[in-house]
Amino acid sequence: MVSAVFHNSLEAAAKAARGGERTRESSATHLIADSAHQKGATAQNDMTSPAISAPPVAPPTARRQWDASALWLGILPPLLGLGLLVLVWELVSMGTGASIPSPKDTFTQAVQIFSDPFYSKGPNDQGVGWNVLSSLKRVAMGFGMAAIVGIPVGFLIGRFTFLSRMFNPLISLLRPVSPLAWLPIGLLVFKGANPAAIWTIFICSIWPMIINTAVGVQRVPQDYMNVARVLNLSEWKIVTKILFPAVLPYMLTGVRLAVGTAWLVIVAAEMLTGGVGIGFWVWDEWNNLNVKNIIIAIFVIGIVGLILEYALIKLATAFTFEEVKN
Repeated sequence: MVSAVFHNSLEAAAKAARGGERTRESSATHLIADSAHQKGATAQNDMTSPAISAPPVAPPTARRQWDASALWLGILPPLLGLGLLVLVWELVSMGTGASIPSPKDTFTQAVQIFSDPFYSKGPNDQGVGWNVLSSLKRVAMGFGMAAIVGIPVGFLIGRFTFLSRMFNPLISLLRPVSPLAWLPIGLLVFKGANPAAIWTIFICSIWPMIINTAVGVQRVPQDYMNVARVLNLSEWKIVTKILFPAVLPYMLTGVRLAVGTAWLVIVAAEMLTGGVGIGFWVWDEWNNLNVKNIIIAIFVIGIVGLILEYALIKLATAFTFEEVKN
């Protein structure tokens, strides 16, 4: 009897334990299902809820219209300026009784000249291409020597107060002198027209580079120099690591001014010295009373100067990491 009761009790306890396990399994199953249901509902809500809107993108038609308007704003003003120049030129030609050639006649002559710009029929009869190249060669030589001398001198003057006080009166005295006043000195010293022209370019191009470089050195923040003094840097380190990067924008501005001055000076110098060059070509055409070629030469001089200026602006922008405006 006792064993039967004990056996029945054990079976009841086992059944109860199995029932509890089923209950826990059922509860866990319901919890997992409820969690999955909640996640699905959340995902559905996320899909249906409004997201942060991206900035509106202009349609292709609007972008094309904006590009076209920007293009016209970049092209239309220069075209209007050139059109105004041609109009005034035509009116002056009509008012002077064709003493000044009209734009049409000058254009016809220009087409003829530029059809063969590199002909050579002797030292005094060469195409406009050879004359421009000869002038550019002289400018490159005089300007190059001015850069080699002027930039280091500008660094020294800006770096040392004693040298600044020593050279400032000399620069103020010599800088305003007309370029043509230096030409006879060059002819006297060098005994030749070509070196005299190069000398004139050199002496007139050196001042912008000296002045701008010296001003750039003097405007370097004093904190930079204090740090260099604390670190006990050598003078070479100060120049290459501190002064040169800070002075570069000023130096390139001086280079731009100098090359413009050099191109102006070479035309005047070649008018007086003769030989091959764009200035000599202008003077020779004046002696032949060929006004059309003189006007063409004026445009050639302006276009070459514009190209030089544009190239130096791009160079300054590339090295100074800022927009350089003309």
